[in-house]
Amino acid sequence: MKVLAPALTALALTAITAAPALANQDLAQKKGCLACHGVDNKIVGPSYKDVAKKYKGQKGADAMLVQKVIKGGAGTWGPVPMPANNVTEAEAKQLVSWVLSLK
Repeated sequence: MKVLAPALTALALTAITAAPALANQDLAQKKGCLACHGVDNKIVGPSYKDVAKKYKGQKGADAMLVQKVIKGGAGTWGPVPMPANNVTEAEAKQLVSWVLSLK
């Protein structure tokens, strides 16, 4: 039984850390975000990994991006504006946290 304990612990930790990422990608799909943004590729807007790279380590980036998700915006990634989104502030925070966690 002692041999199984570390393996089971590792498996449990993997499941715990993978679940929130998948849940937030599911939320992005549900809210229509993935129609314009790919995780790895630009569609209409930038890829989420490019967004994460651009804002990595920037103080206040998460709060600014939450507002941009809610209200929309233009000019940062080119001439095509991002419309306001039908999300709650809590949902926007989840989405932004997930996007900024991507590598």
